[in-house]
Amino acid sequence: MPQTVKIGTILVKEWPGMPQLSGLETEPSCFGEWSMVKVPDAFALDRTIHVAGWNFFFMATEVKAMFLGFLAPEKIQSALKRILAKVKPQHFNGLEVTEIVVRRFLGVPYVTVSAHSRHMQQSCNLDSCEARRLSQNDAAWARG
Repeated sequence: MPQTVKIGTILVKEWPGMPQLSGLETEPSCFGEWSMVKVPDAFALDRTIHVAGWNFFFMATEVKAMFLGFLAPEKIQSALKRILAKVKPQHFNGLEVTEIVVRRFLGVPYVTVSAHSRHMQQSCNLDSCEARRLSQNDAAWARG
């Protein structure tokens, strides 16, 4: 059964230090190395991360994907996979779904899915893209 992706859904990649964040529960998803975080909202996750002495960054750039037709879980997942492919070169370890909108153009229904990159790390200064890439490569190597 497809998992339900809705507004506020947060996906994370495993990264070094993730086990240090007690209370962070994830479940596998159909998005490969991305897992869905089990929290009521981003604010609850932010509090959990801050308690551990980490920071939870929100990237202002919105990333969108659109599909024709009506709202369906499979189509939302497909749009989210396209969004993940768009943000992959930035090497952030989180993504938050911020909007799912159903509209019509000349009677044809379409849906727009919007998301923002998120990033969790210890430092209060956002790591460079290269540092994030190296961190993710280390995590991938550790997984085997």
